[in-house]
Amino acid sequence: MIDVVGVGADGWAGLSPTSRDAVESADVLFGSERQLDAVPGTAARRIAWPTPMLPALTGLLDEHAGTRRCVLASGDPMFHGIGVTLTRLLGADAVRVLPHPSSASLACARLGWALHDVEVVSLVNRPIETVLPALTHRRRVLVLAENESTAAELATLLLSRDLGSSAMSVLEQLGGPRERVRALPVTDWVHARDVDSLNVVALEVRGHTVSRAPGLDDALYMGDGQLTKREVRALTLSALAPSPGERLWDVGGGSGSIAIEWMRTHPACSAIAFERVESRSATIRTNAVALGVPSLVVRGAAPDSLSGAPEPDAVFVGGGATQPGVMDACWDALPEGGRLVANAVTAESESLLLQWYQRHGGLLRRLQVHRGEPLGGFTGWRPQMPVTQWSVAKNEKETA
Repeated sequence: MIDVVGVGADGWAGLSPTSRDAVESADVLFGSERQLDAVPGTAARRIAWPTPMLPALTGLLDEHAGTRRCVLASGDPMFHGIGVTLTRLLGADAVRVLPHPSSASLACARLGWALHDVEVVSLVNRPIETVLPALTHRRRVLVLAENESTAAELATLLLSRDLGSSAMSVLEQLGGPRERVRALPVTDWVHARDVDSLNVVALEVRGHTVSRAPGLDDALYMGDGQLTKREVRALTLSALAPSPGERLWDVGGGSGSIAIEWMRTHPACSAIAFERVESRSATIRTNAVALGVPSLVVRGAAPDSLSGAPEPDAVFVGGGATQPGVMDACWDALPEGGRLVANAVTAESESLLLQWYQRHGGLLRRLQVHRGEPLGGFTGWRPQMPVTQWSVAKNEKETA
């Protein structure tokens, strides 16, 4: 059994008797230098985590197997903390977690916010753009800072998105003797240089923001025209039906719009875009950062690049369906119950989808959008290119 003890900015004084006993009775104490300094001297051997920590974690724990091991963590170890890593690695039965109030709980207590109504985004080891999907008008957001520069970077990001009227507070050293809570205009935070590295940023977002609902404005995407248009995109995401924690393969990524909007539906959704043209791969990465999903993975052309990729819950084929082996590889990679959606705009790819529909069933439909555009002094309907869409779940009964 490994004890994981949450330590706040109040250090030893803030620990419960049970947590203190776990620290005092340990043979080996693991933690960061700051966490180890927060507890008094004991007979335990003290081991500071190396950088990077994760590759060395298993070896360090195994090296001291058979001893009483105690891991020090920041705040609540199960809130973006090492407790999550250890329980996933060793199993819940092998770990005893003794939490301290999390930084989010303390921040909400200071601000008078209802914790269950607040979205929490961690920027620890994540790009600043990760916060973008959470920036919704009138939404309260807590940002777990990477370091003392996070507040300035966030303020710069808000201003770049015309969200400078948002309310912004920085809460430092929460729960400790050096606690400080400051609310300043966003513009003032851009040049702030006296922020403690242990901080949380609180935002009340005000301004025009980008919805998380599928079907974003086409103008938000850079690219060479290889883009699933917004109306068809919304219907495609509806057919793919993303759920939190699921992974998408976007085959023939183009501008990356399907993968990006899949990931925007929930922070736990992930995606891999497969694209054969390197310039488009670069565009996908650019669009992913701009729309707040910088963790989108981009790989090369299907079917070769599909090999070794993590198993998908759903697959979208938006391009390359007629390439030999692509549809077969995508189908074979899907687990039982996985969903596949394919869009076709050419007669050849449409014919291929008809064959797959006859073999596996599902839903085959043709989509066409007409957009109103000026026609002289009047308004006329301009048709967009029709799209044939096949969607199916792998456990559906085959019809052929």
